This record gives sequence, C-alpha cells and structure tokens, in this order.
Amino acid sequence: MKNILTVMKKEFARFFGDKRMIMMTLLPAVLIYVVYSFMGTAVKNLITPDEQYVPTAYATNMPHPILELARSAGVSIVDIGMDEVENVKSSIAAKEKDVCVVFPPDFEAKALAYDVRVSTEPAPNVEVFFNSTETNSTDTYGRIIAILDEYQDSLAKSFDVNKDVPNADLATIEDVSAGFISMLMPMLMMIFLYSGSMGLALESITGEKERGTLATLLVTPLKRSELAIGKILSLATLSFMSGLVTALSTILSLPKLMSGADEIIDAGIYGGAEYVFLAAIILSTLLLLVTAISIVSAFAKTVKEASAAVMPLMFLVMLVSVTGMFGGATPADPGYYLLPIYSSVQSMSGVFSLNYSGLNIALSCLSNIVYACAGAFALTKMFNSEKVMFSR
Repeated sequence: MKNILTVMKKEFARFFGDKRMIMMTLLPAVLIYVVYSFMGTAVKNLITPDEQYVPTAYATNMPHPILELARSAGVSIVDIGMDEVENVKSSIAAKEKDVCVVFPPDFEAKALAYDVRVSTEPAPNVEVFFNSTETNSTDTYGRIIAILDEYQDSLAKSFDVNKDVPNADLATIEDVSAGFISMLMPMLMMIFLYSGSMGLALESITGEKERGTLATLLVTPLKRSELAIGKILSLATLSFMSGLVTALSTILSLPKLMSGADEIIDAGIYGGAEYVFLAAIILSTLLLLVTAISIVSAFAKTVKEASAAVMPLMFLVMLVSVTGMFGGATPADPGYYLLPIYSSVQSMSGVFSLNYSGLNIALSCLSNIVYACAGAFALTKMFNSEKVMFSR
C-alpha cells in the first residue's frame, strides 16, 4: 500500500504542478457554462416577443364574434378594405406589420350554413399572412390561429375538453425536471468522464513511456502491480474531479440553456441518497474507463498513436451512452447491470429519473470494480512485458 500511495502522490504532484493541465481540466467546465448560458439567453430573446408590444392584426370582413375573441386574447384588430390587403402584405414582408387576416364576404353566414356532411362546395376559407422570420409576427399569427380554432369549435360544439380546468397536467415539477435531466445527463456525463480520463491516462501512460520516465519506474524495486494500481487509482481520482466540475457546470447551466425553463426545470430535486449513488456510479465507472484506456495506451509508442488507438473505444462509449436518451423505465433485470458501460448509463438514468434500485446500482458498481481489477491485472502483465514497454 505504501508503494501504491507513492505512485499516487507522484501522479497528483505531476497534475497539480502543471498549471496548463489544471487549466485544460477546468476550461471545458467554464466554457460549457458560458456557452450554454449564452445560447439559452439568445434563444429566449429570439423566440420571446417584446412584453411591451401589442400584437396587431389587419383584417378585412372580420365577423364580430371573432373580433371579440381577438380583443379578449389581447390582439388589436385594425379593419382594412380589400384594396389595402396587398400593401399590408408588403409591410409584413418588410417586417413592419404583424399579420393580415382576409375573410371572404359574408363569412359568418357561410360558416354557419356550411355542413361538411352534405355540402359539395369547399368550406369558407380564411387567409392569414405573417412573416415567420419576425418574432412578433409569429406570435400574433399563433394567437390568430388559436382564436380561429376556438371560433370553429363553437360552431358545432357538442362537448368541451378541460373547460375551466387550469391544472389538467398533474405532473409535478420534480417529475418534469427528473424526466428531462435523466434523458440528457447520462450521455453528457459519460462523454465528460471519458474525455477527462482519456487526456489524463494518455499523458500518464503513453506520455511517460514516450519520454522514458516510465522505463525508469519499471527498473526500480517497485512491483509492477503496485505501479498499475497506483496509476489507475490516481487517474480515476483526478478524472472524478474533472468530471464532477464539468457535470456541475452543465447542471447549473441547463435552465439557462432551456430558454428560461428555470421555472419548470429544477436541478435541486435530488437528495443526499441520489448524490451518494451517483458518486459511487461515477467512481466505479471511472475505474473501468481509466483501466481500459490505460491498457490501450500502453500498447502505443507515442501519445499521437495512443490518441488514435482509443478512438474506437470512445465511439463505443458514446454509442452506448445514447441509450440513456431513449427515456422510459430503466431495466429491471439485474443481468443488464453486469454489462460494462451500459450498466453505468442505465444506473445514472435511474438516479436522475428518481426511479432506481439500490440492488441494481450495487451490481453495476461491483461489476465495474471487478472489470477494473481484471484490467489492472492485464496492465500489470503488460508492464512486465519488455516487448510492450520498451518496443520502438
């Protein structure tokens, strides 16, 4: 254990003594928060109309009942003649006016008399012109369409749906938040964990091998198993720190990314148990990822060669991570939680969705540790192979 701790201290000293490496670890987290926040603010400003603006529709032959509905919806109606329609449409195209609504003459009488079951003539048609590239025009168009739908329903209404029922959606903010976060975060977490592990492991294994410092360690009385375990544990710890910072920045920026969805997305729905389970999943997953990357990088002669060699593993991790976006309940069969990577994704998804089993999470963590131990044994054998360690 003393030698393992010595190897770990060496790795920690190398990491924390390199300001560039620390900055490269923290920079992605900062960039994610800044970029997500900026994107959310930009999208919100793009799709949200000016609160001080009064939506205005220019209409010809608008029936009085629809006029009253429009006023109730906060839409200002300007009556125009048929000879003014083309000028208004030109103004809409120039982003100077919002919407133009053209009703056929005697629209109300025709609509009331029309019977789709027996009529051979087309139904009375209302033309609504707007500009989809202008926010206020799009907002006003949506209001007009809703008004017309309401009027259409009133012509032949036999029953109501959710009338005067303001809270028909019984989903709580916890359900909405958990559903959204569980769909997105497992994939992001696996990408963050793999990226952090890859950068640190390649530098620790292949980097030292390329510089010749690993060969110096191998000729010391230090056991190869102690070297392998020390490197895996230290790299997993450093990767955990990197993944934790990046995950926190992502969670904090999610409401901003969702264009003001902080009212319906609450990242504070998780308690101590969820964070403990999540930490256990992340740590055991990091042990597995670091071990796998270390084995692949130990075969490479240079960092550049190792970077290319671990790309297939990265694609595999990303492919499996996408399964967390499919939603739905996590697998109940414990056998699924013995599969590497997949078990981690499903366990994270279960925790984030607040629908998890302690037994399945325990199986996932234990299986990851077992696979990591097997990998550490394989890495020890590689350290014992002169053909692998000293090949040129």
